[in-house]
Amino acid sequence: MSFDADLTACAALVEKGDPERFLAAMAAPVAARRVLFPLYALNVEVARAPWVTQEPMIAEMRLQWWRDVLQEIAEGQTVRRHQVVTPLAAILSPELATYLDQYVSVRRWDIYKDPFEDAAHLTAYLDHSAGSLMVAAAQSLGPADTDVVRDFGYAAGVANWLVAVPELEARGRIPLLDGTAEGVRALARTGLDRLDRARRGRAAVSAAARPALLAGWQTEALLKQAVAEPGLVASGALGQSGFRKRTGLMWQAATGRW
Repeated sequence: MSFDADLTACAALVEKGDPERFLAAMAAPVAARRVLFPLYALNVEVARAPWVTQEPMIAEMRLQWWRDVLQEIAEGQTVRRHQVVTPLAAILSPELATYLDQYVSVRRWDIYKDPFEDAAHLTAYLDHSAGSLMVAAAQSLGPADTDVVRDFGYAAGVANWLVAVPELEARGRIPLLDGTAEGVRALARTGLDRLDRARRGRAAVSAAARPALLAGWQTEALLKQAVAEPGLVASGALGQSGFRKRTGLMWQAATGRW
């Protein structure tokens, strides 16, 4: 399957802005990349929108632009021409476009420096920012139970969030409700619990949808590492070696097990 200029641009955007998801997409079947690259490019654009300006109003407008795009797709309107929007509209159903509105909306937290209000607020942020994206990717590829994929996406979101903690703090954000060792362990354990629940429902995710879950291939390893050595989060040392990353991804892609 050949990529047109827009899909090639989406792939380049993901390679530069989200190299982990780029590797996951490249490990997927070629046909699945037509779906994954526009969604992952959307994620790059939405994730960086709050950070490209110091003006909150401009950041709000950038996020609203993407909400407007999703509304156009959801309502079957003529969709604006854009290197990410055009291929996104070709693969995203109206229902999933509506579903992704909250995925964009929760990113408003990134604009400001207020802490999360409580555990429910942080959970909602991770459920939508990570879980909803994975649901949209999976269901765009094939049948997949929403709750099962959302659980896996949440777990992957926690793992990625813990990796990002030092950078978020350096940018003046307060990413954790409790930054103590026990607080980090508790958050990582919630991720492991949701991961375990997702795996118990594995049969509800079709083989066609499984490539969307490749993006969370490091989840279990990172969460277990955070539980065992929570100090790695604050020091920015949470993570796997390049070799372990590659072999883990290859194993998941080859077996379909997540």
